[in-house]
Amino acid sequence: MSDLKKMYSTILGDSFPHEMTISFGDQKLVYRKRTWAIPQSDGSTDERGIRYGENPDQEAALYELVNGNLVLGDCRFIEPGNGLVSAIKVEDMLQVGKHPGKINLTDIDNGLNIIKYLVDKPSAVILKHNNPCGAAYGDDLATAFNKALRSDRIAAFGGAVVLSRPCDKETAELLSQNYLEVVCAPEFEEGSLEILSRRANLRIIKIAGIDRLVDFEKYRFVDFKSLIDGGIIVQQSAVNSIRSLDDLSPATASWKGNDYSCKRQPTKREIDDMIFGWAVEHGVTSNSVLYVKDGATVGIGTGEQDRVGVAEIAVHKAYIKYADILCFDTHGIGYADLELAISRNERDRAEKDLIDERVARERADLPGSVMISDAFFPFRDGADVGIAQGVSAILQAGGSMRDFETIEACNEADPPVAMMFTGQRSFKH
Repeated sequence: MSDLKKMYSTILGDSFPHEMTISFGDQKLVYRKRTWAIPQSDGSTDERGIRYGENPDQEAALYELVNGNLVLGDCRFIEPGNGLVSAIKVEDMLQVGKHPGKINLTDIDNGLNIIKYLVDKPSAVILKHNNPCGAAYGDDLATAFNKALRSDRIAAFGGAVVLSRPCDKETAELLSQNYLEVVCAPEFEEGSLEILSRRANLRIIKIAGIDRLVDFEKYRFVDFKSLIDGGIIVQQSAVNSIRSLDDLSPATASWKGNDYSCKRQPTKREIDDMIFGWAVEHGVTSNSVLYVKDGATVGIGTGEQDRVGVAEIAVHKAYIKYADILCFDTHGIGYADLELAISRNERDRAEKDLIDERVARERADLPGSVMISDAFFPFRDGADVGIAQGVSAILQAGGSMRDFETIEACNEADPPVAMMFTGQRSFKH
């Protein structure tokens, strides 16, 4: 049996070439492997690339696009000179105890993939295993991070944080109170690094390009999926085209000569949450359903095979996370820690009962939230899950033969639920 703990602390190294060239007919893209000479505790430097891949026994390499301008059909793909994660230099690693691994980098990348649609306000995304576990807007950066953290304090443990604005001292204080793997921001204001350095193993990375992420909304890149037989599926990367109310359509349908439409139109707050939620949805593994409220995620369901199931899972997670944050606010410990203490007769069961009663009464803060679905509801049962929890509005792709049933579900709700269509699917696999 391998010593897994030792493997985690070892740099595997890689056998990948320094350069890689991919030809598309007579067009070529040239990539250069990224390595970093990171100072060691003994005063030496160790120049290596990625620490290891998804697991400690997988070699991996990071390549940056350095030459070639690819045009296929009417799409001009992203050009060299726009590096973000692939262009991180040693001097951008403001604190790094060890070389980054593939998961660290892909978490940052997906955080940038989400936050590029949220840079108009102070915003924060916390990621774990390439999925957001919390995302939020705020009037300031500290508020945004705190809202994202409170969305799922449990999953945020050991996560990666991507911030839309320079990290200030107030935000750094909040970050330093949590165990995180990576904090990434466009800049770190005076005094913030000293606060963050309290976490000796925290990787602190500056990506100056975050301040121009809005430009990346229109860029497409070549998305590769390698198959076990050595084959490759190639596609254009996805682009989120839902950026304002003008990009949404009223939920309407026709069935057997009858026309259907929602009784109630969404409020401005609900529309804002729709646009925010669809941006977050862009970085969530499918099938997925989100619940968002007041510019923050409430529950995130990811990667399920059926839509009603993932809607239920997102609700289940919302209840678990809400109980945990209430317990933490009240007792300074997590809900699971409270349960363990009760089982050991170290705390009164009445403490847990009070939290459970409040969670049930407040329905995990789901009432008034907006339900986001990355594709249409094939049946009304998925929407019914959210409606039963008190969502006030739904955003979905539309296009199902049974859209009329989901519209009926919204109209039958008390009070009626608003719904809009994107006309765009947002799958991510």
